Amino acid sequence: MHLNDKPLSPMTEFISWRTITHYGLHFVAPILLALLFRKDRRVKAYLIMLATMIVDADHLLATPIFDPDRMSIGFHPLHSHIAITIYVVMCFLPYEKLHWPWWLRPVAFGLTFHMFTDWLNHVML
Repeated sequence: MHLNDKPLSPMTEFISWRTITHYGLHFVAPILLALLFRKDRRVKAYLIMLATMIVDADHLLATPIFDPDRMSIGFHPLHSHIAITIYVVMCFLPYEKLHWPWWLRPVAFGLTFHMFTDWLNHVML
């Protein structure tokens, strides 16, 4: 791969691939997850799952705010193991039986998949 006829270093190519994969999963995977919902709720489910990226607001508490080599899981409060356990449990709650709003499930899916994506990003280091 060349940029302006200059070869990119292997590290630059690796970071590019990693970044594309990471953000691609954050934006594309929720489309596939939205297909699990009723047809009339799919667009809303997708938008709700995208909105769960606000979970990264906890990065503002860190110094530096962004560190590409830092593992988010277990470091940031909303990326803690306890929080992740809650997100996963939320995926399996019987919302209909509990008469809870349907949109809590895409929130749970979005948060859980976000954590998976962040973990995968670190594994790709």
